[in-house]
Amino acid sequence: MQLDGVREERDAARSRIDAAQDELAALKAEKATFDQRLKDFHEQKDAQLNQFREAADKLLDKAQKDFLEKAGARFSEADQKSEAHLKGLVDPIQKLLAEQKAKIDAVEKDRVSAYSGLKAVVDEVKAGQGQVRDETRNLVNALRSSPKARGRWGEKTLENVLQQAGLSEHIDYLTEVSVDGDEGKLRPDAVVNLPGGRKLVIDAKCSLNAYLDATDEVDDEARERFLSQHLASMKNHAQQLGSKSYWAQFDDSADYVVMFVPGEHFLTAALEQDSGLWDWAFEKKVLLATPTNLVAIARTVASVWNQERLKENAKDIEALGKELHGRIATMADHVLKMGNHLSRANDSYNRMVGSLESQVFTQARRFEELGSGSAKEIAEPGVVEASPRPLTKLSPPPKGANDGEDAA
Repeated sequence: MQLDGVREERDAARSRIDAAQDELAALKAEKATFDQRLKDFHEQKDAQLNQFREAADKLLDKAQKDFLEKAGARFSEADQKSEAHLKGLVDPIQKLLAEQKAKIDAVEKDRVSAYSGLKAVVDEVKAGQGQVRDETRNLVNALRSSPKARGRWGEKTLENVLQQAGLSEHIDYLTEVSVDGDEGKLRPDAVVNLPGGRKLVIDAKCSLNAYLDATDEVDDEARERFLSQHLASMKNHAQQLGSKSYWAQFDDSADYVVMFVPGEHFLTAALEQDSGLWDWAFEKKVLLATPTNLVAIARTVASVWNQERLKENAKDIEALGKELHGRIATMADHVLKMGNHLSRANDSYNRMVGSLESQVFTQARRFEELGSGSAKEIAEPGVVEASPRPLTKLSPPPKGANDGEDAA
């Protein structure tokens, strides 16, 4: 029994082996077929790839040729357009450059002409400077040698300063005013009128010779000696001016007199020698003034005069305002009375119309009913309802109105 079973298993195993060998043979045959097909596929792929490469090379060559031809045409066209565009840009620039060159040539021509004219002007200025230098030298010589010329120069400088400050001769200041003093007639160079009836006396004094000698001197010791003489001359003028007591000779004059020095450098040189010169002179009731600070004083006076004139104008305006207000008040009274008369006339008219309607027109219509009326129709006057408008703007506010506003 066991032997039969083993035989059966052996036969079954052989059958399975045979089947497996058949299947293996089939697979080998299929593999051989597949290998052949794969080989054919690779050969076909290589052939197609070679064909594709040949076609691609041909297409690329053709595309390159076409591109180069089209690019050449485009570049040629672009070159022509660029050349035309560039020419369009360059032509205006060349035209502008030509215009600028013409302008530069014209400017250069004008410059040469102007330079020639300027040279002529410079030559004239040089000649004028020489003339001014000569005239200045002559003026200095005249001022050195003639006290009268120095005095006239100081007076003219003083008058220029007063006018520059805005003062008017014969109105704000007077010249050549003379009064009788203890030493005879006194005649200051200018008397400035101050607001309030006060007066400011000004006298021009020019210490020149020693100062000019000092400026011409090159030796320091000699220069100091001349400057000391200049200081002494300045003090001498102040001493003499203070002794004249102008403030006592003119009514309502200031308690001092102004000594006008017609040059800043004259007073500066003296102050460098004696810094207490200001105080010393003021103790003599003499106020030292140069063109700079006298302009400030005179402008202050002019400003005060302007304030006084404004004050007078304000008073006149106030008086005119009061007069105008009174006239307006009188006119308002007349208008109010006229309104009252118009109101009464209106009332009388309306009463008369009422009387006509109630008393007269009734009888007149009776005549018409009886046939005794005329052909003319009787007009019926109407009542006037309007009344004169009151002057509310000139009326005072109602009593208590302002209190109510304040409370609010």
